[in-house]
Amino acid sequence: MDSAPNVVVAKDGSGKYDCITEALAEVPLNSCDRFVIHIKAGTYKEKIIVTKEMTNVMFLGDGPTETIITNCVNCCKDNVKTFNTATVGVDGAGFMAKGVGFDNSAGPEGHQAVAFRASCDKVVMFNCHFTGYQDTLYAHRDKQFYRDCLISGTVDFIFGNAASVFQNCQIVVRKPGENQHNMVTAHGKKEEETNTAIVLQNCTISGAPDYLPVKDKNKTYLGRPWKQFATTVIMQCQIDDIITPEGYSPMEGTVGLDTGYFAEFQNRGPGANTEGRVTWKAIKKIDMDEAMKWTPRVFLNSDEWLAQTGVPFDPDMTPGV
Repeated sequence: MDSAPNVVVAKDGSGKYDCITEALAEVPLNSCDRFVIHIKAGTYKEKIIVTKEMTNVMFLGDGPTETIITNCVNCCKDNVKTFNTATVGVDGAGFMAKGVGFDNSAGPEGHQAVAFRASCDKVVMFNCHFTGYQDTLYAHRDKQFYRDCLISGTVDFIFGNAASVFQNCQIVVRKPGENQHNMVTAHGKKEEETNTAIVLQNCTISGAPDYLPVKDKNKTYLGRPWKQFATTVIMQCQIDDIITPEGYSPMEGTVGLDTGYFAEFQNRGPGANTEGRVTWKAIKKIDMDEAMKWTPRVFLNSDEWLAQTGVPFDPDMTPGV
């Protein structure tokens, strides 16, 4: 997926621009061709929107701890809706990124503060970091694939109503605010017939060093139903000893407790024991045939588009796990 860049952004003056927003002005609108922006190592404090007309854009960084895009816009201080807090918001289909860090530094006191939002189809993120606290990664809508990424946060830090698969990712729970509990996922499916879900496949779910001392006080759940038909599948994952036995928590009264879909399949580690899970109707026991429906090949139709991106992925169940 490495391509010769169309434009280079660099803080040290070695590129055409020193900020990403200026480089985006060069993107040809509604193009079928890939437009690569090489963002050299550095910390870029910007608030970026890749508009709907900016299709097939790729951000190519020098590594997710070297090329970092950051801001601190949040619901509390800035009095804006969650959607508008994103450090980087993407509305143009076919967006890709490799080797970039996306950060929202608002902290727990900022409450909703998105590092990355994607509201478009065929999004591919490879070897990227998404760091924040509440609402770190907003997989808003359409098909999205995340591979070899790191996502850190506290409350609902992977959320949205996309058809999203996170494969071989590190999911790191951070220390939340004083009286907060952590939710790894919050899926937002409103209509039963919509083919959307959050799927975690062969990921590791662990606690950051600052979280481990408070894990018994500030509990962590695998997810909660943001909307009535919330759908979350966790399969082939390593789950450390940070998940409360109940596994899931209500969000708003009884919303989604009967009508949602929460499944765990072939996970490992001390947090993968399902014996103490809540007994909602939404908690599903699935077999291999059902689990296969949530793989990239079936759920994302990966043969039709993802295979052409050059990003490594397992189209079916991850072998050897």
